[in-house]
Amino acid sequence: MSNPLSTTRSTAKRPKHHHHQHSLLPGLPDHIAQLCLSLVPPSNLYSVCRSWRRLIYSPSFPPFLSLCALLLPSESENPQSNSVEFNSFDPISRKWHPLPPPPTDPPLRLLFRHQSFISRKIPIQTVAVSGKLVVLAATDEQFLPALSQPLVFDALTENWTLGPPLSTPRRWCAAGALGGSVYVASGIGARFNTDVARSVEKWELNFQSRNHQPRRRRQWQRMGNLRDGKFSREAIDAVGWRGKLCMVNVKGDAAKEGIIYDVETDCWEEMPEGMLSGWRGPAAAMYEDTVFVVDESKGLLKRYDHVTDTWVEVVKNSKFKGAQQAAAGGGRVCVLSGDGSSITVVDVAAPPPARLWVVDVPVGFQVLAVHILPRSSQSDFYSV
Repeated sequence: MSNPLSTTRSTAKRPKHHHHQHSLLPGLPDHIAQLCLSLVPPSNLYSVCRSWRRLIYSPSFPPFLSLCALLLPSESENPQSNSVEFNSFDPISRKWHPLPPPPTDPPLRLLFRHQSFISRKIPIQTVAVSGKLVVLAATDEQFLPALSQPLVFDALTENWTLGPPLSTPRRWCAAGALGGSVYVASGIGARFNTDVARSVEKWELNFQSRNHQPRRRRQWQRMGNLRDGKFSREAIDAVGWRGKLCMVNVKGDAAKEGIIYDVETDCWEEMPEGMLSGWRGPAAAMYEDTVFVVDESKGLLKRYDHVTDTWVEVVKNSKFKGAQQAAAGGGRVCVLSGDGSSITVVDVAAPPPARLWVVDVPVGFQVLAVHILPRSSQSDFYSV
């Protein structure tokens, strides 16, 4: 076979090569074919042919959901490592791939382990909102707040940006999202301060600046204060639910206090008794409409019924015992195991009994946090 890059002319007659671009569906223009194929589950398209496989990862195809996780070398591999990595799990190809690190200067260094705190992990607080991952609060190597402004990762474009500076950088706070806005409440700054421990701030992540809109809306806004500083003891997930933020002041199965923030009225109220009594572990809300909680002592996933103020059992599994986090989206609830070695996915949209399966984490790593976000459109990361 002759070298196609050679400048030497051959006297032999060469066969003509006709390059045909295969259509997505024979007989249909590609834009019509794409509309038809978008109605088919991506998992079915993936295994048919390469052109369909490329299609589901293209920017023009409706993005399916994937997992976005913070990873750290496991303690058995490197017990003192604090080298946090960001990865994505594609449920269609069932592969993990690394995400670009935040472009910070100097490089981001977040403390998760320290030899002085053998039995306690130092939290790194993240939330998912409007298809983006927001890194809100953490601790640096001097035991000070590591982030003066949030780091925002767009899952579709795989780009990092910086959010507006917090009025007071903090850690050990309550963090959550609701209606396209990010909230931080309480916490500790460089040192404990009562004003910070009672403060609440809001950032409208989806706000698009217009000339007639006040600039301050693009910054953090101060909201109604907490009545006390009791919510600065733990790194707390504030769960967005039906126009409200729900949170408790202590993790796990211990006795706790629960409060609810009404976004519309900018007021705090007591959590309903039934909701509080069943809040026995990590919680997450499906589309800000239904709250799920993992009873980490019983290994039980429950759903909150706001009409009767009771919790309804969904499924029981030993992997839920000691769970450290939950995430919800796309009809699935993902439960992160206590040691970060596995993620159990529960299909809560299907008729009972609930179907569940386990996602194994990359070898040599443990998961610190997991979120459900749209898949990336950067197809070069995938085998097509």
